[in-house]
Amino acid sequence: MFWRRGAREADLEGQAAGEASVPRPDDPPVPTSAPPEDARSASMADGVAASRRGFMARLHGILRTGAADEETWEQVEETLIAGDVGARLAMDVVSRARSRRDPGGPEAGVRAELGRLLPSGASGPWRPARPHPEEPAVVLVVGVNGTGKTTSIAKIAARLASEGDSVILAAADTFRAAATEQLQSWADRLDLPLIAHKAGADPSAVVFDALDAAVARGADVVIVDTAGRLHTRHNLMEELAKIRRTIDKRLPGATPEVLFVLDATTGQNGLAQAMAFHAATGLTGIVLTKLDSTAKGGIVFAIEQALGVPVVFAGVGERVSDLVDFDPAGFVEALFG
Repeated sequence: MFWRRGAREADLEGQAAGEASVPRPDDPPVPTSAPPEDARSASMADGVAASRRGFMARLHGILRTGAADEETWEQVEETLIAGDVGARLAMDVVSRARSRRDPGGPEAGVRAELGRLLPSGASGPWRPARPHPEEPAVVLVVGVNGTGKTTSIAKIAARLASEGDSVILAAADTFRAAATEQLQSWADRLDLPLIAHKAGADPSAVVFDALDAAVARGADVVIVDTAGRLHTRHNLMEELAKIRRTIDKRLPGATPEVLFVLDATTGQNGLAQAMAFHAATGLTGIVLTKLDSTAKGGIVFAIEQALGVPVVFAGVGERVSDLVDFDPAGFVEALFG
């Protein structure tokens, strides 16, 4: 087992035998500090600005007269489909919006029906649950490569650490050498410990050792990075199932959070990925990345309808702090704003 520590820990303990964080000549540059943050935090309104200017602007234009005939509703349906709501769901939304004859007009009807697709009520900020006061909460982060998975792990870890939690990162994507290097860079940047093995090692062994370390140190949360190969590969799903069994073996009765990182710009293809991962691992939440980079924010409604799994975070920028709690009502408000 390799114990990779954050920058401050490395300074204090880097001379200990067996440390794997000693730089090698071929290592990529490691950032030594987080980038400066703006005084103003990003908001959900910032995140959906592109969608508001995209398919929502077209929807406003179609319904601006306050009246709607058959052709108008067909255009509404086409606009929702173009916004990644999905064909079947768009048809259902239009059908119900027409039937309700909302006093506020057709747009109010569409807004109300879209709002119904998302969970109602405030559940509060997301937090992983600890199985026992002396055992850590476990968060598995899954998803395909290129979705912003590693960055999302860093943002979640930074948030939890800022709230006073002690966090350990586990580099269980052992099949891709760059994955561990990227996670190590973030661990150094955030001053967090990282548990890692050599490239090609058994991911479940990494997870077991990370849980051991967390129990020994009294850590609050273990966040596990997992392999991100294509969702159509059966062996990846089997590996994730094996990790789940390993967690149950080391922490009997523990129910890990399983967060799927979905790139909002991938639309319906990303939804198909999420459905495959949900079938294999039982997702408990969605981290929607790059929401600020797409004009098709309708994928949020499709996710909830298809999976019944809540979106817990939305990535609305590149800074560490640009990860906002997903508020369903606030999302709809910002989208139609």
